[in-house]
Amino acid sequence: MDYQPRVVDAELDALFSGLPAVSLEGAKGVGKTATAEQRATTIVALDSRGTRRTVDAEPEIVLTQPTPLLIDEWQLVPEVWDVVRRAVDRDRTPGRFLLTGSALPPPTARIHSGAGRIIRLLMRPMTLPERGVCSPTVSLAELLVGNRPQISGRCALKVPDYTEEILASGFPGIRQDPAELRASTIDSYIDELLDRDVPELGVSVRRPQALKAWLTAYAAATATTTAYSRILDAATPGEADKPARSTIDAFRATLQRVWLLDPLPAWIPVFNPLKRLAQAPKHHLVDPAIAGRLLGATVDSLLMADGPYETRREDTLLGALFESLATLTLRVLAQPLRASVCHLRTQRGEHEIDIIVERPDHKVLAIEVKLTSAPSVADARHLNWLQSQVGDLLVDKVIICTGEYAYRQEDGTAVIPLGLLGP
Repeated sequence: MDYQPRVVDAELDALFSGLPAVSLEGAKGVGKTATAEQRATTIVALDSRGTRRTVDAEPEIVLTQPTPLLIDEWQLVPEVWDVVRRAVDRDRTPGRFLLTGSALPPPTARIHSGAGRIIRLLMRPMTLPERGVCSPTVSLAELLVGNRPQISGRCALKVPDYTEEILASGFPGIRQDPAELRASTIDSYIDELLDRDVPELGVSVRRPQALKAWLTAYAAATATTTAYSRILDAATPGEADKPARSTIDAFRATLQRVWLLDPLPAWIPVFNPLKRLAQAPKHHLVDPAIAGRLLGATVDSLLMADGPYETRREDTLLGALFESLATLTLRVLAQPLRASVCHLRTQRGEHEIDIIVERPDHKVLAIEVKLTSAPSVADARHLNWLQSQVGDLLVDKVIICTGEYAYRQEDGTAVIPLGLLGP
């Protein structure tokens, strides 16, 4: 299969051309190895049992290989991290080492942070443009500049198309499977993470079905700030013998270490012009396709859950998964711009903004996600409230939707179909 270019490519090239070592990290199957291979002369694949045994016995052996050297799944032999770190201390020639990792090593692995020697770069699943299903006409980078650029473009994607893309996944290996077999592939992916990867990271799983039930309840809370105690209650209805809180906390922390959970933090303004903001994260899985599969969703069930999709509201499961896809997109696009992505919610819930993109200088782009083809002026009310609160700190207002055209509303809010948003 031909390599599909990724947004992270340009960022990786910039780092690798000027620095000696880069670690490309992210969930298993997200495409790290294929991306790193484009830049490597030699590959040491530690997910091969024989190779792993050799390197485990003598980690320094990796330094005998020609560079650029890719050390794939480095966390399986954590000692190689320090081997690379020390090699960088001796020689800072750019472009020598690429590491990929599908999990952070267990806390018992005593390795140096690598600060100043090995730069970490996160890779997430593919956005819609990376999947080749649309051609963007609106640039996130231009929106963040703050000059209120002209917004235009026409998108061919409709609600059924977005629904299919949500369930088709942004994982390259899953996408290439026949559509009717993708559910089985995702089931296998989830089971392998829970049955093998989590125990390998030091978490004892005595009741794997209970933990899978918790993960399913977490998926049902996608794009919400539901309390973790309520997620546990939803996973164990009527059960007196619930998993211990410490067990669930360890499980949740481990799922973040393998990047299966990707919660969206709350926005905490540096200049603090706002008061009484909630600080709970919004719940997201790394790929909305995984959330959909855990909940048994199909294209038909999502489209017809509450009647014709043309009347769908954003507080349905499809609305939550569409918001999750939009959040994934913004995170991928914002990373090369050194912008952070958060959400805003006041403590009493009077005002909520789905996505806040914050520039390094702390100016922000505010974004609402609406599962509608025709957003109204009222849909921008929380965006306009934020503008009244922070003034010039707000560089632009955006509604992401499922419509056909990109344009600006009378109040200046940019209306952008998700398929038209690009770097």
